[in-house]
Amino acid sequence: MSAPLLRIENVSVHFPVHKGLMQREVAAVKAVEKVTLTLNQGEAFGLVGESGCGKTTLARTVLRLVDPTEGEIWFDGQNITGMSGKSLLPYRKRVAAIFQDPFSSLNPRMTAGGILSEVLRVHRYEGDVSARVAELLQICGLAPRFADLYPHQMSGGQRQRVGIARALALEPDLIVCDEAVSALDVSIQAQIINLLTDLRKRFGLTFLFIGHDLSVVRHLCDRVAVMYLGRVMEMAGSEELFDNPEHPYTRALIDAVPNPDPLSEAERATTALAGEIPSPLDPPSGCVFHTRCPIATAQCRTEIPEAVTVGPDHVAACLAVSERPVSEKTT
Repeated sequence: MSAPLLRIENVSVHFPVHKGLMQREVAAVKAVEKVTLTLNQGEAFGLVGESGCGKTTLARTVLRLVDPTEGEIWFDGQNITGMSGKSLLPYRKRVAAIFQDPFSSLNPRMTAGGILSEVLRVHRYEGDVSARVAELLQICGLAPRFADLYPHQMSGGQRQRVGIARALALEPDLIVCDEAVSALDVSIQAQIINLLTDLRKRFGLTFLFIGHDLSVVRHLCDRVAVMYLGRVMEMAGSEELFDNPEHPYTRALIDAVPNPDPLSEAERATTALAGEIPSPLDPPSGCVFHTRCPIATAQCRTEIPEAVTVGPDHVAACLAVSERPVSEKTT
């Protein structure tokens, strides 16, 4: 098996909190804590979890918009953790992003053609810029006339198509999709999801897809990691994760998805979460999920669970899982 395209090794991201006239550091927001992931070439990998769990911070760290406090990020066999300035230019050509809100991520003073041309000129594209802009619009399902339109003259779905075209401009290997469809109407979401699926097949793209809509993630992604308060709680293939969730937090997220069948909904046993997600300024000791976990024990309050294998390519960080017999974990 070939080496992964992206490897995130034991990455933590802490943001210092300062106080007083001297701006003395008094605490740190632990947004991401010791995360290890791999993405294979051509794979769609999903990150899910509640707001504030660290998904977007991890994505911004992969994009090198945020520096990791600890750990390393490897891309195509190269350690890009300590790179900065011009040394990052080759990496930035191979990694692109699609953001959540296309209206705020597109320059309102530039036309779609200008937005796409800017990317090509900044990275010194050697071909015909105008022809490439027309090609990108066509690839993303937009007529040539959109090159002359400003963002406010387009619908939300059309703006997001321009954002996707911008991400494709330099033929990247990896695209980070940060809640790329959550700001769109449901009918438009389906169109954008189908477009992303087609582009992945056509160009062999690798996606890191951040989302909170589990049905979208299940449809789009090959593997999924569930995050809570900066840590990965569970990771598995998409179908395996949704059909056989092992971590109580994963089960609670899946149970929260509405079922359109009222009879099935009435019969379904659900896992309800109590309370609110704790502050990353002062995360709980031991397992960070123990304050809301329906099966937490005294041990969970003091011991940080290690990720254990519960099946083929399926791991979960839960003490209840780790204490089960091996035969039960792999069935």
